[in-house]
Amino acid sequence: MKRLLKYSVCSILMIIAANNLYAQGESAVPFLLIAPDARPGGMGETGVAMAENATAIWWNPAGLAFQYEDSETDKKGEASLMHVKWLPQFNFSDLWYDYLAARYYIDGIGMLGASITFLNLGTNHATDENGNDLGTFDSKEYALTVSYATKIKENLGIGVNLKFIKSDLTDKNLQVGSENRDGRSSSFAIDLGVKWIPAYEFLGNRLSLGANLANFGPKMTYIDENQADPLPTNLRFGIAYKLLDDEFNQINLVYDANKLLVNRDGNSSDNVFKAVFYSAWTQDIRKITHSVGMEYWYGNLIALRAGYFYEDNKYGGRQFMTFGAGLKYYVFGIDFGYISASEDHPLSDTMRFSLLVQF
Repeated sequence: MKRLLKYSVCSILMIIAANNLYAQGESAVPFLLIAPDARPGGMGETGVAMAENATAIWWNPAGLAFQYEDSETDKKGEASLMHVKWLPQFNFSDLWYDYLAARYYIDGIGMLGASITFLNLGTNHATDENGNDLGTFDSKEYALTVSYATKIKENLGIGVNLKFIKSDLTDKNLQVGSENRDGRSSSFAIDLGVKWIPAYEFLGNRLSLGANLANFGPKMTYIDENQADPLPTNLRFGIAYKLLDDEFNQINLVYDANKLLVNRDGNSSDNVFKAVFYSAWTQDIRKITHSVGMEYWYGNLIALRAGYFYEDNKYGGRQFMTFGAGLKYYVFGIDFGYISASEDHPLSDTMRFSLLVQF
């Protein structure tokens, strides 16, 4: 039964045979939508308007532009690492996700960054149309990203990512009947981000607004171009507000909304330009997901976090509470995030751990 369940989970991500299984129901390479960093992970998976560390590469590359403003207090370099056992309810030891990000400020140029996203899907068994065992194959997916961010005004930053995506759902061709199926594909994409801190005196630099268009690129082709699947192009926008900010206490309130800009009908899907600029916006508004979170810092040393993520029941039904904590000491930071959902929810009891170091 365990082997069967494991193969079923992998099949959700595989487009080899059925070509009707998609990320969030509609796209290829769903691992690109897995949120890194335990800090926003503890706040309902919110982060586009904050984006205050190296993982801004994923959340909003424009956030990198605000991370080196004072040479007396800010560090030019920073690196972040996160590891998480994915879909813990299935109890697969070789199903895990890693994210590594780093950024560095260069005088006269701006902030540069790079990241590696890796999802290991483990070893799986293949069978033919009659159920005969065809042996095992290894599955993995990863993305390599380089980033650049700068300020175009003192309170307005922009950022861009260039991304290479590789999906190896099999490590070899599989002969199924008269067809030779290849579960390997690659593509590239760009991300565009903006972050604005309104310079109105009554706000006191406490409000931040952010937006990020991620995974804008050509489709993934596993078998042939007629069966190509779109990338999970996603628009994330949100706000962050410092409700309290004094010498010893800080309270942050955050909200994010996500819109998957993919449109497909049966086995066909619109190209990325048509989906982003037209067809995805004709869909039910309930396809937008929402997340809210709160963070409390004491003395910029210890943090407590909580949040909530909501997706309409008609379009996936992911709904869960999140909790987290953080600890800062000198140039080091450790964060923890936890997802609390119903017992049968595949993300229930997911624990994220992040390590941050500045240099």
